[in-house]
Amino acid sequence: MTKKTLAGVLLALTLPLATVQAAGLLTVYEQALAYDSGLAADRFAFEAQSEGVNQSRAALLPQVNAFAEGSYVDRNDLVDTFTRYRYGVRLDQPLFRADAWYNFRTSQNLSKQASAELSRAQQELILNVSTQYFEVLRAQDTLDTALATETALRRQWEQARERFNVGLIATTEVEEARAGYDASQSQRIAAESNLDISQEELARFTGHYHEQLNRLRTDFPVTPPEPADPQAWMETAMMQNWTIQAARFALDASETELRANRAGHYPTLDLSASVARDYQGATIQDVEDPLGGAPQGFSGSNRRTEGVIGLSLNVPLYAGGGTTSSVRRAQAERNQTEQMLESARRNVRLGTRTFLRQINTNIETLGAQRQTIVSRRSALEATRAGYDVGTRNIVELLDAEQNYYIALRDFAEARYDYVINTLRLKQEAGQLSPQDLIDLDRWLSATAPGIEQLAREVTREERQRREQNDDAR
Repeated sequence: MTKKTLAGVLLALTLPLATVQAAGLLTVYEQALAYDSGLAADRFAFEAQSEGVNQSRAALLPQVNAFAEGSYVDRNDLVDTFTRYRYGVRLDQPLFRADAWYNFRTSQNLSKQASAELSRAQQELILNVSTQYFEVLRAQDTLDTALATETALRRQWEQARERFNVGLIATTEVEEARAGYDASQSQRIAAESNLDISQEELARFTGHYHEQLNRLRTDFPVTPPEPADPQAWMETAMMQNWTIQAARFALDASETELRANRAGHYPTLDLSASVARDYQGATIQDVEDPLGGAPQGFSGSNRRTEGVIGLSLNVPLYAGGGTTSSVRRAQAERNQTEQMLESARRNVRLGTRTFLRQINTNIETLGAQRQTIVSRRSALEATRAGYDVGTRNIVELLDAEQNYYIALRDFAEARYDYVINTLRLKQEAGQLSPQDLIDLDRWLSATAPGIEQLAREVTREERQRREQNDDAR
């Protein structure tokens, strides 16, 4: 058993059983949605922050408490002992607490920030899964190209040996063919390793190991972004990008927190009201008669109901410098979040322009690569014919073979680059959603052609287009 086979077996044992049927992009995303721990952590962080809003709101609402107390009193001066019981209900209502109000506003902003972070994480998962999905397809096409190149160069080497055996060519041409074949083997081995790594990276997101994925169909549409105006994309990104929105809410939270710390210098005013029932029982023993008579004893009890309402004003005068220090700290944190917001805006502005430019470049590259495939296919056929009649040497034939398969690989990579950059542009604009995966999954199929069949279809389409253009002229 080879190392590659052993690694595949071990990975299959550590992950859930993989289906033999090719998986689509939407299936892979649904698996990642249920498996990803980072998204689950962001969801719990949002829930926790939402509870912070309820907790801070509680400091502004009435506080109602029931109380009860009992005591036993022994007074030595009058040899007086008695018991006292008291129970009732107390209500406290803050009337003016600026710090509690700003803390409530801070918790609201932090909850909005957590919601934006959750949305950003959801978009990040969509992009990461989609990117890795197409990276696997890219690695598969690279491997297919490497295998086709290896097969072609092996065939050239075998033909060169046969020609050498009958004395048609020199031994140098055999060695050249052997060198090209050996190089193609190393490229194939590297491509196999890269495919294994890409599949494992995808399994890290989903928890499932997929040996087969649906491929892009030949008729997959390649269209420019809409709208075409870069400024429109910039304005949309500045308003909808979730990283910017999270940073904006973080700035709002830091500003209200600064106000809450400044409110430490403000007075507070509270309303309190209570209703209590008192019961007191007393016994007085061995009290001397002031007229000289014998000691007397007395016992009795007292019950009463008491209602109290009042206001409590507290004016802070000096807290050891702690309040002033907290204001300076909050001011520095506010300035920090402001700079973070500006950095987020700059990054999004650059990313939007970059991806928009790259998409247009991908479209132009795809058009050029389609023509390159046809041209290099024709060049390969001509070189083979020339080699058969002795007008071309083995080096020229090997170069033609390799150039043709390089064109196939570049065309496939340009398609994947176009798809990934389109998703990245939508993420920068805050528009990326599962609907994009649904739309994209419609252009994926288990029966979509491999790299060589795709090249044949592209060649046929380009030749037909050229013939139509020639007829039109």
